[in-house]
Amino acid sequence: MVDLTGKTAIVTGAGGGLGRAHALALAAHGARVVVNDLGGQSDGGRAVVEEIVTRGGEALLDETDITDFVAVTDMVAAVEHAFGGVDILVNNAGILRDRSFAKMEVEDFRAVIEVHLMGSVHCTKAVWAGMRERGYGRIVLTTSSSGLFGNFGQANYAAAKMGLVGLMQTLRLEGEKYNIRVNCLSPSAATRMTDGLYGADDLLRLDPKLVAPSVVALAADSAPNGAILCAGAGSFESAHILLTQGVVAGESGAAEAILDRWTEIEDRDNAFVPAHGPDQFGHEIARASTLLSPVAD
Repeated sequence: MVDLTGKTAIVTGAGGGLGRAHALALAAHGARVVVNDLGGQSDGGRAVVEEIVTRGGEALLDETDITDFVAVTDMVAAVEHAFGGVDILVNNAGILRDRSFAKMEVEDFRAVIEVHLMGSVHCTKAVWAGMRERGYGRIVLTTSSSGLFGNFGQANYAAAKMGLVGLMQTLRLEGEKYNIRVNCLSPSAATRMTDGLYGADDLLRLDPKLVAPSVVALAADSAPNGAILCAGAGSFESAHILLTQGVVAGESGAAEAILDRWTEIEDRDNAFVPAHGPDQFGHEIARASTLLSPVAD
């Protein structure tokens, strides 16, 4: 069993839905949990704290607006003062402003980016220095199938969620030597965000508590680093960004070759997951060096 005794976790948007399930699961495994729930929205956060305490756990309510970086840093400083540090951060808070891109107001695009992407940046930045100093940290960024694979009417949400994947890909590298492991979770669950989208039977299968074990796993000492873990209905999968072997076309007639050989370019035989961005450069240089002469000035 994963033992999080002595660890302190912050879960944003923990007043209901997935955040509540995450907070309860982390507490059940021994973690102290800071239940972040935006003040004035509901009594959900307070209820979650009471539920954790009733079950013998330790929890605190926090009503910080994660879009306010100064407030977030103050919140983290208070948690560090009270408990000696933040060991686990689960960036879960989010909003929806769904509409087709043609009809979407820029303000609605920006609002979603501010909560999902910048809110996660604020919280992660606020805990980062302390995690580096203590040589330990587990950070979960909540991405989405909408970002990974697209979804009609969610251009703003998808952009924010895929932005979090990019953030994770770099932070996993920068945090590795400090034992900070950063991963993404792509959940499928029935929450306020999915109201009206699923039938009764599907809603039972999409209980948020069936996703929560993934957060416990990503908070564990033995957690992976740089994973995109998909979870829903008790099923768990891993998503990957692949690079195919591709084709070498050179410069002359390359545009036509790209189109003519598109099937070859997309062929996933021997596709691989680059360890970091420069691997694309290395792959392309290596491929070209075997088939082409250097381009003259």
